[in-house]
Amino acid sequence: MPTKPVLKTKLLLLSALTLLGAASAQTPSTLTKGTLKIGMEGTYPPFTYKDASGNLTGFDVDVAKAVAAKLNLKPEFVLTEWSGILAGLQANKYDVIANQVGITPERQKTIGFSTPYAYSYGQIIVKKGSSFKPATLNDLKGKRVGVGLGSNYEQQLRAVSGINVVTYPGAPEYLADLAAGRLDAAYNDKLLVSYLIKSQNLPIMGAGVISEPRPIAIAIKKDNVNLKKAIDKALLQMKADGTYTKISRQWFGTDVGKR
Repeated sequence: MPTKPVLKTKLLLLSALTLLGAASAQTPSTLTKGTLKIGMEGTYPPFTYKDASGNLTGFDVDVAKAVAAKLNLKPEFVLTEWSGILAGLQANKYDVIANQVGITPERQKTIGFSTPYAYSYGQIIVKKGSSFKPATLNDLKGKRVGVGLGSNYEQQLRAVSGINVVTYPGAPEYLADLAAGRLDAAYNDKLLVSYLIKSQNLPIMGAGVISEPRPIAIAIKKDNVNLKKAIDKALLQMKADGTYTKISRQWFGTDVGKR
């Protein structure tokens, strides 16, 4: 039988190993050590896009950078079209997606999500000066409506029978067709619409707003539990220390993290 000092030493060593194991279990697991690879479009202002100098910028870019900083990881952005962005996560092309990804029951079956960091609303868009004033999705029946391929907005449109849904790789393409009169309407994020009307003077205008708030979160592989926990903690810290509010107000003039 071990003497008391030896037994005490063994117990202390066992306790230290247990604590070390618990700490290791909480270490964020990423594809490349020390780096957080972030998937996004890069063509979706004001969320992810390139400025006049070709630099990647946007609300989601700033949020992702701040999250990476809290995790002591270097952010590395991987640009891809929205239509394949979720598949890219599953194929390990990046650790997370920060690109206005809405949480839906269907996506939750195969993808993990952080706690929501923003809320937005769907908005119907029409050409400026149009006599067509749709207030609800039902008003779009029989109309050609542009939307992003694979987006939850596409799913919402397809849930209403009678809408001629026309899909595109991203917002610039279908908004260009809307402005040219090749579409009757489009459907996207209210924050995006407000930004484009203000910053790019596009000949479009917002019509009906779908009132159900859409929670936006960082998408993570479903089995990467440690990374999800770390990101949730980082987002909580950002909201507590004012980092998030500063980013949100810079882009939208208000805190879009509140319903």
